Formats: sequence, C-alpha cells, structure tokens
Amino acid sequence: MDPIRVPPEMFRFTDGSKSGLPLAILHVFGEANERLETALGIDDIRTRLREAGWLETLADEDLAKALDQLRGQSHLDVVQNHAGDYRTASEYERRNLQYSLTRQGEAALAGIIRANEVLAGSGALQTATLDALGERLGELVRQLEDGTDRRVFSALAEIESHLETFRDNTKRFNGDLQRLLRAEADLSTFHEVKASTVAYLQQFLNDLEHHTHTIGTRVKEIDEYGVERVHRRALNGAGLPGPDPRWLDVRKARWDGLRAWFLPEDGATPRVEDLHQVARRAIITLLQVLDRITESRRRASSAVADFRELARWFTVVPAQEDLHRLWSTMFGLSSARHAHLAHADPEVVSTTASWLDAPPVEVSELLRSAGRTERFTRTGKVRDVTAIRAARVQQAIAERAELEAAWSMLDTGGVVRLSAFEKLDHTVFERLLDLLGQALGSSPGTGGARRSTTSDGQIEIILRPPHNGAVARLTTTSGVFRGPDYEIEISTAGGGA
Repeated sequence: MDPIRVPPEMFRFTDGSKSGLPLAILHVFGEANERLETALGIDDIRTRLREAGWLETLADEDLAKALDQLRGQSHLDVVQNHAGDYRTASEYERRNLQYSLTRQGEAALAGIIRANEVLAGSGALQTATLDALGERLGELVRQLEDGTDRRVFSALAEIESHLETFRDNTKRFNGDLQRLLRAEADLSTFHEVKASTVAYLQQFLNDLEHHTHTIGTRVKEIDEYGVERVHRRALNGAGLPGPDPRWLDVRKARWDGLRAWFLPEDGATPRVEDLHQVARRAIITLLQVLDRITESRRRASSAVADFRELARWFTVVPAQEDLHRLWSTMFGLSSARHAHLAHADPEVVSTTASWLDAPPVEVSELLRSAGRTERFTRTGKVRDVTAIRAARVQQAIAERAELEAAWSMLDTGGVVRLSAFEKLDHTVFERLLDLLGQALGSSPGTGGARRSTTSDGQIEIILRPPHNGAVARLTTTSGVFRGPDYEIEISTAGGGA
C-alpha cells in the first residue's frame, strides 16, 4: 500500500480551545451539501449555526475571523455574488461574499465524521455479512451468464460494499477483543462480558467454515470467467461520464483484497484462517480467565487472609511445644525425609493407624547419602508404534469413505418425499435420522421450512411439512420406520449423484 500523506494544514483548525466554531461551520456546510446547496452567505451561515447546535453569542468579527481561518487553510473558497440585488453599500459588503467547501474541506469534514464513528462504534463478526457476500457473488455469476452490464456493475458494487463492511467490522472487533483480553474491570461485569463473548465467538466459528467454502467456490467460478472481463463489463454498466483508468485499478485492487481474504492466488494462508486462529486463541484465553474468576469466587478466603490468620494463631498459642506442633502441622517440615514412603501393600495397614503401631517400611540406603530412594538406570526402549499408526490411518480413511458414500446416497438432487427412500441400509438410515433431527431442531422459516447444515458445512437439508398428514414408511435391515411424510431436499457441497 502506498504511504498515506495528509496536507499539514488539513486538521490544524481542530487544535486549541477555539476549535468548536470552525468545526460547527464545516458541519453547516456538510448539512448544506446534503441539500445540494454549494454556496452560503454569512447570514445563512449564522442562521444555520444555531441549527447545528452553536448557541453562543457570536459577533460578526469572530465569524469573519473563523471563515478567514478556514479559507487560509484551504477548507473554504470565497466568490463574489454578482447576481444579487443590493440596496445599500453595507448590505453589499455583507451579502456580496459567498463561501463554499473545497475538496480539502470535504475531506477534513469526512475525516472528522469517520473518526467520531470509530470512537463511538464497535466491531462485530457478523455471519450475515458473509452470507450476503456469498449471495451477491452467486448473483454476479448468474448475471455474467445471461445478465446485462448494468446488473453486473450493481452486483459487483454490492460485493465490494459487503467486503468493506466485513473488513471494517473484523478490524474493529479484533481491536475490541484484544483490549477486552487486557481489561481489568469489576468481576461481575467482567465475567458477564467475557462469557457472552465466548458464546458469540463459538457461534461465529461454527458458521465461518460453511460461508468460507461457499465464497471460495464462487470466486473460482468468476476467475474462470475472467476477472478483467468482469471489470470491463462493470465499467460499461457504470455509465461514467468519461473513461477513467483509475476506476479499473480500484476494482482490481478490491478484488485482490477479496482473494487475499478467502482464496489467495499465491497459495498463502487466507486471512480468514488467521481470523479463525485469533478467535480460537481468544476463546481459550477467555475460558482460562473465566476459570480463574470462578475459582476465586469459590474460595472462601484468599492466601493472604490464610497467612494472616495463621500469624494470629502463633501470637495466641501459649506453650513452646504447641508452637512447634502448630508449625509442624501447617508446614509439615521435619527431619524424617522417608515419611512419604508407604507400605508395600497399603490395604493391609489402615490409614488411621499410628506410626508406632504400623509395621516398619523399608528405606533405601541412598536416601540419606544422595537424597534418592532408588537407583536410576537407563530409560527403557520406546515401543515402535508405526504399524499401529498405519492401521489407524487406514481405518480413518475407510470410515471417511463410508461416510462420504452415505452422504452421496442421501443427496436427493431436488425436492422429494421422505417415502421416496423406501429401502435403506441401516448405516445410511442413521445418517438420515441425524439430518432429520438437526432440521427439526432448527427454527421454521417462511412457509414452515426448516433448514440445517452439518458442522463441516458439506451437507444441507431443507425440511418442509407434509401435506394432508401423509405417513412415510421406510424399510431398513433392522426394522421398519414410520413417520410424517416430509418434503426433503438434501444437497452436498460436492454435488453428489
């Protein structure tokens, strides 16, 4: 990215205690531009300053001085209004000059508004934005096949808008998340905020893989069509007043940004994977913090309070022997280093038996001389598990193949009745029951349809209620299943048979 350079006088009017009036004046011109008014006289500015919230008494000299300051900093232009009708010389001097925003003034006002939005706003990881991005990419693919150039331009503009929203929200949320990890606040508020953040991140990660796969597939389809060709068609549909080569450069840069997030050309790690890792690390860190908070709440007292109570006991114990007994009880320090040894058969000796009555325990001769109870030798040879690992790999491959075969058999290729399956192998029937359970556990949408996907995003099922109370009958190798004859549409990511 090229280095960012800002004119040194662009935000100079915001310094000092008298920055309120220049800011209010720029705000007045911004509101005027919203109403397509490009020039204002000094009387118009004074009237609209009150509408903008400037309620202080303002002399003509102060207003003229503020306008001259903005003009000197290239934020305002001033021209003479020759079309006006002036009755007196004073009226001419007052109403002759017309002020308007320069491009630098518009940029300064936009920068201030954007800065306030960033300070007041907060980011969010919205799966709805990813969903909309995938839908617009699919719409672009359809328009490239049989749509007009104007529709191609409209779809591309919506894609860039959704991508920019996703990037801005992600950057803001990551900043808020890192500040949250470092924050030290009230424990009750701290606990509630971090617990809700963990749940929010877990829900986002559950949907992220599915949306990433969908967006990556759409990007591949558009690349096969030709990105330059897409941008040329969008340029024709934009209806610009004149050819602008920078327009195509901007489109290419934004498409490269989309690929960097979801499908880099150089084989690098997509940024969405980095987002996945950041979210997972944040979940682990937050859960650890929550565990520490829960543990601190569970303790009746802290270690500091325990040691203070112990110090108070030492001050009230009367006899010297009692002091030694208290010391030995609390810290367990004594000269008998073999006290931790147990009998060869611990079940023979009761745990409540006195040391005087319990049988003796054999103590190694090395304990007093070397501080060890046993003689250490070379570590035993590690068992070779290559064959076991290879067998487990083959087993995992076979199980994955069986699962993919089951999903392929369940791909309906369109809307069918549950009764259309008729006969099923019991393993495939169990997969079908899992999909039905996930769909029935989701909330119904428009028309009563229920939609659900597997955790890896590879299988999607749409379930619609049966008509006239029809009953389906499925035969498996283990028995017969009867239930409502739902309308089912099952599709796989790979497009099974």
